[in-house]
Amino acid sequence: MTTLHIDSRSHPINDPDYATTCKQELDAAGALVLPGFFTAEAINAIVRESAHREDEAFYAASTHNVYLTPTDASLAPDHAFNRQVASSKGLLADDQVPADSPLRDIYNDETFRVFLSAVLGVDSIYPYADALSSINVHFAAQGRELGWHFDNSSFAVTMLLQAPEAGGVFEYVPSVRNADSGEQGYQRVAAVLDREQPVEVLQFKPGALVMFRGRDAIHRVTPTEGATTRMLVVFAFNDAPGVTLSHSALETFYGRVR
Repeated sequence: MTTLHIDSRSHPINDPDYATTCKQELDAAGALVLPGFFTAEAINAIVRESAHREDEAFYAASTHNVYLTPTDASLAPDHAFNRQVASSKGLLADDQVPADSPLRDIYNDETFRVFLSAVLGVDSIYPYADALSSINVHFAAQGRELGWHFDNSSFAVTMLLQAPEAGGVFEYVPSVRNADSGEQGYQRVAAVLDREQPVEVLQFKPGALVMFRGRDAIHRVTPTEGATTRMLVVFAFNDAPGVTLSHSALETFYGRVR
C-alpha cells in the first residue's frame, strides 16, 4: 500500500488544506518540492531493484532542439529553433518496471492521484495509453545529461532516487515562452543557450516529490560528475484519458514503439 511508501505524518495527502497549500506554492513558483515525501525504505527498495539494470536502459544517440520537434529548414541553422543540444541519459520504460515494484503501488494509488490532481488543479489524471511512458526510471552516469528543453505536457511529477557526487543540477528559467499563444521566446532561448541568461536552480534530495510546470519554463539537468549515477523516476500522467506519445516521439525517447 502507498501508506507504506509515503511519509503521511509530514505529508498528509488526505488533508484538503494540505493539498491547497501545496497548490498555492506550485501556482506561485511553477515548481513544488516536498522533501522526504517518500520513505527511506521505499527509496532503498526501488534503488535495489533498479540500479543493477542500468545497462538495460535505452540511451538516445541523437541531439534535439529545445522544443523537442524536427528542425525547420526555412530558418537559419543557428536560429534558436534549430540549435541542437545533447541529452545522453538513459531510461527504463514502463514495461520494464516490475509488476510488484513499489513504483507501481505509488503510481496506481487512487489517494495519491487525487492529491496530485488537487495540487495540479485538474479534475483527474490518467496514465499514458501506450505501454512505455507512464513510469520511467532515468539514469545519468558520469558525463551524461539532459539538455535544455520545454516539456510538451503541462506538468511533470518526479522523484529523485539517487543523487550524484556532483553535477546533475536541475536548472531552469521560468516563463521563457507562452505555448498557448504560440509565442516561442526565440530571443530568450538563444540567451539561455549562449549562457547570457541567469538561471534558477531547483534543489532536492532523494525521497522528495517534485512537481514542475515545464511547458513554458526551459530547463535542463547538468552533466553528472563522479562515479555515482544520478537516478530519477518520472511519474507521467495526463489530464485526459487515452493519450499516447506519437511513434516518432516513442522512437526518439525509447528506441521503439511498443
